[in-house]
Amino acid sequence: MKLGFYPRLAWNGITKNGRLYVPYLLTCVGMITMTYILSFLSSSPAVLNIHGALGSILNIGSMVMAVFAVIFLFYTNSFLVRRRNREFGLYNILGMGKGNIAHILVWETILTTIISLGFGIFFGVVLSKVAELGLMKIVESSATYSFSVSWESVRYTVIMYALIFVLIFLNSIRRVHFSNAIDLLHSENTGEKPPKGNWLFGLGGAIVLGIAYYLAVSIKEPLTAFATFFAAVVMVIVATYLIFIAGSVLLCRVLQKNKGYYYKPQHFVSVSSMVYRMKRNGAGLASICILATMVLVMISSTTCLYFGEEDSLRARYPRDINVAFYFDSLDKMTSQNLMLFRDKVADLLDRGYLADDNHYDIQPTNFIERRRASIYGVMEGDEINVDVRGISRFNAQTFENVMQVYFMPLEDYNALMNDNETLEPNEALIYTLRCNFEPDSVKIKGIDTNFKIKRKLDKFQSTGDAVASIVPTLFVIVPDFTTTVEPFMHLADFNGDRMMQLEWYYGFDTELDADGETALQFSITSVIRDVRDEVSFDYYSNDSMAYNRQDFYGMYGGLFFLGIMLSIVFISAAVLIIYYKQISEGYEDKSRFEIMQKVGMTKKDIRKSINSQLLTVFFMPIALAGLHLCFAFPFIDKIMTLFSFNNTPLLIGTTAISFAIFALLYTVIYRLTSNSYYKIIS
Repeated sequence: MKLGFYPRLAWNGITKNGRLYVPYLLTCVGMITMTYILSFLSSSPAVLNIHGALGSILNIGSMVMAVFAVIFLFYTNSFLVRRRNREFGLYNILGMGKGNIAHILVWETILTTIISLGFGIFFGVVLSKVAELGLMKIVESSATYSFSVSWESVRYTVIMYALIFVLIFLNSIRRVHFSNAIDLLHSENTGEKPPKGNWLFGLGGAIVLGIAYYLAVSIKEPLTAFATFFAAVVMVIVATYLIFIAGSVLLCRVLQKNKGYYYKPQHFVSVSSMVYRMKRNGAGLASICILATMVLVMISSTTCLYFGEEDSLRARYPRDINVAFYFDSLDKMTSQNLMLFRDKVADLLDRGYLADDNHYDIQPTNFIERRRASIYGVMEGDEINVDVRGISRFNAQTFENVMQVYFMPLEDYNALMNDNETLEPNEALIYTLRCNFEPDSVKIKGIDTNFKIKRKLDKFQSTGDAVASIVPTLFVIVPDFTTTVEPFMHLADFNGDRMMQLEWYYGFDTELDADGETALQFSITSVIRDVRDEVSFDYYSNDSMAYNRQDFYGMYGGLFFLGIMLSIVFISAAVLIIYYKQISEGYEDKSRFEIMQKVGMTKKDIRKSINSQLLTVFFMPIALAGLHLCFAFPFIDKIMTLFSFNNTPLLIGTTAISFAIFALLYTVIYRLTSNSYYKIIS
């Protein structure tokens, strides 16, 4: 054969099937562009200069893109192969062997790879700076306008997608190799037998989905919700596929038995044609539903975190300056030691000369301080067991019931909350965070500690580390701090380390800008080092809100940016699945509608039949996605607390708006794809 024969055949196959190949190539280009951008940003100097988790978040996003690209491109390529099988069958009948067809597929893969990688890398490089500037705007940081190309990101993207295209090619070769010419020629017209035992599939899916929904609404503690979230996600995905595959078949059978509905021109053809492709149809609808749910969960939660980041920051850091000393004995946590540090800080504030050698007019306000003792335990009935030697490390029930207990003196509580509460020696006030505490008294197993609960507090100014903790937390306000804490000081964990942690917190607000506040934080660190021998603490922490703001904005802004990027990819994937579903079914149904037109069916009747078919199944995915989202909301709400976010009304608002926008977009997609289907049929 002449040189260039196979490349010409491959190119003709791509151009003459442009209705199928153009969306596929656009999707490949889009995914390659997104992959390069995420890889570029994860190693960008502007991102690396931001201390925090932003770079790690973008790396995770790049890995998610890689996994999704493999799954989705394999899935969409199956539509192309199914459409091209008839062409390959004709080549086979005309004398081409399967080796010749393999040559065509080789060149199609080469051309597809060159086009996709060429345009994908080009747009990725061109748009990478725009993406970087947008990301820096979101995280409220600065970036230079100098343009650069990350050759490491180019190499990573090219290698990854080249491997994906090779695997897709090998899969196409496999399908052609195990088919004969007749099968290939009639592959488009081959119907599917509805899977046997559909009710078993449907029942199994309903049971699995019910279990997942029960987990979502029954779990109360955020730590348990986080631990079971991914298991619940897998269960929902499996159940969705089972329900759609079985339920769509069952729906068609019910419609066929309804003679008043079935024996109408607009319904008869649509329902009878759907019956014989329901297995594939159900899988496609399930994929659309899963992608829709992923987009809704991701965009609503990341948007909520982004717009609530300042509230989360204030919850994590109650004051502009937050200092904590940790002691290994009650003897060291004395008023004299604490007063020494307090006086040193007061002198620093009066002088106003900070770590950058500049003078600041510091006007501190909202001083707070409090003592606290904390220990971990496990709820066993109505008691808290704090002796870890009697607890199995690998017990799931233990993991679910773990709790952190904070003891706090009544006098510090009254000063903190501007209250005048009184307690008897055996009484306590409690406040719960991320949990419910049902017993009417606080009993510590193995320790002679038993406080009757006088009142459960409705509000309490919990500290930042408690807000940031992922475990359920119980605050116990006691009348005699020293007497309460002393019996716990001998307890040790599995490694022999002391379990009871003693802490003194000291914080205040300032009128300083970010630079001045950061300079004040560093100056206080110098004061702490100066008094270390005199105060004799175990270790300390010193945080300013200004210094950590970039961490929060980097993490929440990065999640928001990644949510936008992945949502664009997932929405594009859903659009492509819907488009291919309509196109492939249009070609399959074309001959049926031609026959119906010959016996008197008008184009108006065809339009009604198309609308009947699309409306019968098209809005099922978005409806079930909405149901998934409703049951996932308690899960999301609890997990959000692990990000120091407790604004449930904002989460409800962003979730509702996200669903409304997505439903509107889904309706537009319906209109566009139904027109494509109609053009093929008519």
